Amino acid sequence: MGYGELIIRSYDPQYDRTRVEDFERKCEVGPAKRVFLFTDTLGDPICRIRNSPIYKMLVAELGNQLVGVIQGSIKLVTVHKPPNDLAKVGYILGLRVSSLYRRRGIGSSLVIKLEEWFIANDVDYGYMATEKDNKASVKLFVDRLSYVKFQTPTILVNPVSHRMSRISSNVELAKLKVEEAEAIYRKFMSSTEFFPIDIGNILRNKLSLGTWAAYPRGESWGGVPSSWAMLSVWNSGELFKLRLGNAPLSCLMYTKSSRLIEKLVPCVKLPCIPDFFRPFGFYFIYGVYREGPLSGKLVRTLCRFVHNMASKSKDCKVIVTEVGGSDTSRLHIPHWKSLSCPEDLWCIKALKNEKKNSLHELTKTPPTRALFVDPREV
Repeated sequence: MGYGELIIRSYDPQYDRTRVEDFERKCEVGPAKRVFLFTDTLGDPICRIRNSPIYKMLVAELGNQLVGVIQGSIKLVTVHKPPNDLAKVGYILGLRVSSLYRRRGIGSSLVIKLEEWFIANDVDYGYMATEKDNKASVKLFVDRLSYVKFQTPTILVNPVSHRMSRISSNVELAKLKVEEAEAIYRKFMSSTEFFPIDIGNILRNKLSLGTWAAYPRGESWGGVPSSWAMLSVWNSGELFKLRLGNAPLSCLMYTKSSRLIEKLVPCVKLPCIPDFFRPFGFYFIYGVYREGPLSGKLVRTLCRFVHNMASKSKDCKVIVTEVGGSDTSRLHIPHWKSLSCPEDLWCIKALKNEKKNSLHELTKTPPTRALFVDPREV
């Protein structure tokens, strides 16, 4: 390449932490005409994988120059027809290559090196998530590295305002104990695609704020309610902060004017955009499940409850939920269309020859089953 030999090695926190933080900031400059997000990892470059069972970060160097990074995590999940079908999967995230060194195979080399680590740890499938319109990422993983489309989940984003949402008096809310939540998830969601076998570790993690259930008032949770719903909440803002960059002037003016109008004339219900131009955190809703004819309403009530909880937080500006593209729960989860992503893209690759036939079944079958999105991978 004319710049020395490319070296890919494991991340060394003592030597690499500051270098990786500086590198990440430079990589998130973004297109001149596009809104983008800055990520502040709060001094911990591996914060997004630290809570996973097994994880690794790789760095790429040319000479003494840091030119690329990638992260990966490994876990055991259900696929196809659990509980008999389990798979060890490796998640790829955080791939960055310096703009000065792109189109030289560094990205491919980082992915291949991470796949080698997956294989050494007996991983069945590697998978990744990207924006559907991210042409560079799709070209790398699908065209060059043989990944195939797996799922197109929906990402729903709802801003948090200081105005409290109304909770229906006809609904009873209950916070579940960790043991109870784990038992219910294993009973009703163990057949969900990519359900993590270590769900108990997720629920017991300090970032998991709790699990709540909703059911019609007058009925008993200890019995079998005619309708019920449940969800859990993860505080991603404790791991890293986000900040909006390069927003158009009109967006900035609307934010400031809507806040002023709401303050001076509170009766005017003008949608107020939070201040995304300063670092902010967010809550992630996961494990959404519902049953019964009124369950859609109960999901909405739970989301309103989470909103009210988030409104008491100093830095939580949005609530994010990601569900399978065919999951009808998305119709009942409050969100702003302008902030949400109707089709995220998950791609997957079999890392063992014997798994290639099952991969065909996994990717060609219509995604009618629900998808469990692990909050540790957000």
